[in-house]
Amino acid sequence: MHVIVFLIKENVLKIFITGASGFIGGSIAAHLARAGHTVRGLIRNPDHSAELQRLGIEPVIGTLDDRALLSAEAQAADAVINAASSDHEGAVKALIDGLAGSGKTFLHTSGSSIVGDASGGEAGQARIYHEDALPEPTADKAARVAIDQLVLDAAQQNIRSAVLCNTLIYGHGAVPGSASVQLPRLVRQAQESGVVRHVGSGGNIWSNVFIDDVAELYRLALDKTPGGTFYFVESGEASFRDMSAAIARAMKLGAPQDWPLEEAQKEWGYEMASYGLGSNSRVRGERARKLLGWQPKRTSVIDWIEHDMLSPERTSSAA
Repeated sequence: MHVIVFLIKENVLKIFITGASGFIGGSIAAHLARAGHTVRGLIRNPDHSAELQRLGIEPVIGTLDDRALLSAEAQAADAVINAASSDHEGAVKALIDGLAGSGKTFLHTSGSSIVGDASGGEAGQARIYHEDALPEPTADKAARVAIDQLVLDAAQQNIRSAVLCNTLIYGHGAVPGSASVQLPRLVRQAQESGVVRHVGSGGNIWSNVFIDDVAELYRLALDKTPGGTFYFVESGEASFRDMSAAIARAMKLGAPQDWPLEEAQKEWGYEMASYGLGSNSRVRGERARKLLGWQPKRTSVIDWIEHDMLSPERTSSAA
């Protein structure tokens, strides 16, 4: 009697991800490819194709304005992740149209500046926000929040949709040359001027999270998230004064300096200076831990800045 054994790899998905050459999207895509999934990644620049292929990601050349392409990729995939833009409504609608009625998973990337208070770099009230008690958005953030709601409402079209609202992300990305949004701007300004600066007094506080932990959360959410679920993604918090002081120590520069908001806006622009670097954004992400069993491994951005930020080696397992 001959026994034939079939080895079946469980839960292998065909995943389409936008922003695959970026810091967040590239790190998530590489993490999912290493986990055994088949990953197709949208990129604008064909020059990045070889690097994505090296990471096990099949490049798809196009933009967020290619509605037909996005819908077709969504239809062909088992799951979709939007990690290219939190603010491109057309792309989100195209992906939802491609997924409607399928029961497939759609993960959309948002950012916790939606609860930022634009305090000018001061601690202010530094209110803490929870997932079940979100405030009404300010006029500056209403459009992004409306897109988040569009994704959550897609659950009514038989899409297992979720919004992952990331806080300040730190770490080294999987794609060479990619960088996170906030801390690298402080570093570049310090490299150019020889002085580390923060907006206002730097007393403003941001929740934060390590890129490897972010990538693992997306992997868990693909498999486990209920439809129509909003998650804050965080594993600690720190003031910009403490982060800039850690940057100064790592770069062997003098004490960081306060910078009036108006001057910071000339350097970084209104949106980045007022919200990305000059606001309080304190949140608590309980759902990922309770619903998905997420257990972030790294919880100190200060430790990472001091010991790993300038390391030539990629300390991140997402690399």
